[in-house]
Amino acid sequence: MMPEKVLVKFKRLDDRYKNIPIPEYATSGSAGMDIRATLDKILVLKPGQIELVPTNISVEIPHGYEIQVRPRSGLAFKHGIGVLNSPGTIDSDYRGEIKIILINLSKEDFKISSGDRIAQLVLSKVYLAEMRESDELNNSKRGEGGFGHTGKK
Repeated sequence: MMPEKVLVKFKRLDDRYKNIPIPEYATSGSAGMDIRATLDKILVLKPGQIELVPTNISVEIPHGYEIQVRPRSGLAFKHGIGVLNSPGTIDSDYRGEIKIILINLSKEDFKISSGDRIAQLVLSKVYLAEMRESDELNNSKRGEGGFGHTGKK
């Protein structure tokens, strides 16, 4: 069974980069779309460095959805490159450029070129919570135990 499709409009912010593919799924089973860097020159991410990487893309996400920004597993495993605020959230009312906060957690310089896949975007349904103050909460088996309380490994 194929997942439901939801229309997300996008806009390129600078036509000079029309050759860089828009966010796309790599396979029919992919949950995340690869998004690419859009740079005028190679960016060298030094060990421990944090950089805001432009993508030249803005989006119109339908109300009731968000896009989550997540690291690419290959970059994380092979090069120690992560998305700092993972998962980041792009709200449905945001219309600015998508920029990816990358961090180099390795001991080696990492070069990013224009067109390199730098993160994944996952479209997710949003459920709004109705918060209600209460003097009492229902008991649960776990109760107040946290931070390793279950003892399971």
